Amino acid sequence: MPVAVETHDLRKAFGSTQALNGVDLEVPRATVLGLLGPNGAGKTTAVRILTTLLQPDGGTALIDGINVVEDPRAVRQRIGLTGQYAAVDERLTGSENLQHIGRLFRLGSTEARLRADELLAQFDLTEAADRVVKGYSGGMRRRLDIAMSLISRPSVLFLDEPTTGLDPRSRLGMWDLIEGLVRDGTTTVLTTQYLDEAERLADQIAVIDQGVVIARGTAAELKAQIGGARLTVTGASPADLDAMATALGSLPMVIGATEMDPITRSVTVTVTSAEGVVPAVVRTLDSAGVEIADVDVAGPTLDDVFLQLTGRSTADPDDADGVAAAPAKRKGRK
Repeated sequence: MPVAVETHDLRKAFGSTQALNGVDLEVPRATVLGLLGPNGAGKTTAVRILTTLLQPDGGTALIDGINVVEDPRAVRQRIGLTGQYAAVDERLTGSENLQHIGRLFRLGSTEARLRADELLAQFDLTEAADRVVKGYSGGMRRRLDIAMSLISRPSVLFLDEPTTGLDPRSRLGMWDLIEGLVRDGTTTVLTTQYLDEAERLADQIAVIDQGVVIARGTAAELKAQIGGARLTVTGASPADLDAMATALGSLPMVIGATEMDPITRSVTVTVTSAEGVVPAVVRTLDSAGVEIADVDVAGPTLDDVFLQLTGRSTADPDDADGVAAAPAKRKGRK
């Protein structure tokens, strides 16, 4: 399959901080690459280099085979970018925002208006086309922002945490929208801190931590790397928590640390396999005199993978990404 986006040994430092330390990525056409990592891991820095907003210190980055450093103008003609913050003009209507971007791409006034109408319909914003954006909801602004990224029909779309701050309903709507764009052939690079978002949308996932890709693969492949299953047992009485943890820890199929939650009266452990574990747990706890309220066995999640790979959650702050907190500029769409 032809490759739309690729990087080789990509490097970038901000003073003494190494934001990217040899990142290799490859995104086939009409697929989604999910970039996962804690705050400051280097995700946004990688996106800004690929969208010509930053110069790398070393390595190469290519869009449709075009070097982003050697020919940034040609790259900008092929990409769209939606940053972490909706870059819309609140003083203009939705239609005016789109037409303005169209004129920046040197579309004629008629062509810009027709393209704006097309995108407003595609993003379910036709009824709000003549409303000032200041009155839009967060989800509407996000949809308009992505629509503006598509005004020139880019072959590659970069979405930098596009659902941050959206309510659950708006997030689901945004996921449907992104899936539709990919079905229509748009290659998408998605940075996100939401593991459920990556699992649903991404064909491939790359986990970045401290400027390095530490794992890559499909969601299923990444989960298979850690193996095992999570067993959670809820006791009938809070007083039995310690005895339950001790009994579960004695089981031969248990691997890893024991997690105790006195609020939910539960103990969670990792087991080598879910097969046959429930009868063994029931027998062991019955012998220990512990009454059980509930037993749950589940396969590993992306959260488990991420925690094992990085030792922290995606929400943990980190200063490694020197520009991660700054809002993206509209320059990426020119």
